[in-house]
Amino acid sequence: MVKKEETRNFFHEFKNRRGHGDCDDFFERLEQHRMYHREFHRMHRSLHFFRPFALLFNLLILFLLFKLEGIKAIVIFIAALLVAKEIVQVLFLLHLEKRIFRPIEALKKGVEEIARGNYGIKVECEMRNEIGILVASFNEMAHKLEESEKIKSEYEENRKALIANISHDLKTPITSIQGYIEAILDGEGIALEIKNKYLQIIHYNIIYVNKLIDDLFLFSKLDLQKLNFQFEKVQVRAFMSDLTEELGLELEERQVQFFYTDKMEQDLPILLDRKRMHQALRNIVGNALKYGPDKGLIIKAELSKQGDLVCIKLIDNGPGIPADKLPHIFDRFYRVDKERTKDLMSTGLGLAIARELLQAHGGSIAAFSEEGKGTCFTITLPLTV
Repeated sequence: MVKKEETRNFFHEFKNRRGHGDCDDFFERLEQHRMYHREFHRMHRSLHFFRPFALLFNLLILFLLFKLEGIKAIVIFIAALLVAKEIVQVLFLLHLEKRIFRPIEALKKGVEEIARGNYGIKVECEMRNEIGILVASFNEMAHKLEESEKIKSEYEENRKALIANISHDLKTPITSIQGYIEAILDGEGIALEIKNKYLQIIHYNIIYVNKLIDDLFLFSKLDLQKLNFQFEKVQVRAFMSDLTEELGLELEERQVQFFYTDKMEQDLPILLDRKRMHQALRNIVGNALKYGPDKGLIIKAELSKQGDLVCIKLIDNGPGIPADKLPHIFDRFYRVDKERTKDLMSTGLGLAIARELLQAHGGSIAAFSEEGKGTCFTITLPLTV
């Protein structure tokens, strides 16, 4: 008794001192479990002490009847006692069936359904006792198995789609390379100008295959979380100033207008990998170059602070992205153009890689677009202390 009292006092004191959140939920469930446990043991103790008491009571009644009324009264009493016993037994069994046998039978059927692979099964039980706790735990387990099966199924579908996309994107340039090489080998009197054109196409396809392999290798490392990052504390205004200056010179050579606006009042530190952040931002700019107009393309970059976040916007005046395709642009191998051509050297992995790199920095990326007016990519990165 002393030990139980000490345990009870400990939990009471700990509950008074604890904070909110997951700890509260844990103790609420623990208190509920203790309540059900006490109810079960209370019923068990009642039944245990009732049996000898009932036996003594019956013996006492028999003794009094024998003294006062004789054998006939005893026979009548025993008959009445047997009838009462049967009635009580039937009521007890009905109660037992409702609170224990039926839930256990339903639980057994649920386990059989799980064994057949039906993870969507849910066992109904309104009993607030130990059996109810068991059924609730079973339903929670079944739900987790169902979620796990869905994730597994989605992963398998993604794997099949990935293999199909890789096969398609590798087969096309390799077939082209093979065809032009055969044409060069078979054409003895082929003109030098045509041969050089064929060689340029072969070189173009080799560059595309090499870029595709590099992107696949990088994306697989990101997907498996095996890419090494060299994070360091960097002043964001200085970093963006250097990057945009470099981008501005490159875009100027391509006859693209580039504007950079710094809206931050002071330089603040962020934690990033310079190389990977360069790559993420370049992939977004590269996307604007690939799908933007040949002439008159304008790209704008903006740096600002929003609460505890650094916000980077990359805006272009390209053709925009249709609303039904916008949610998919960060999916791997997704291209807005329906024909899935590689004329623009697009591997379909640029934006997917950019999102993975930014998420590895604890940041996020979102896109807003309107057809005919352009696209705006918004990047947010957390500030560091």
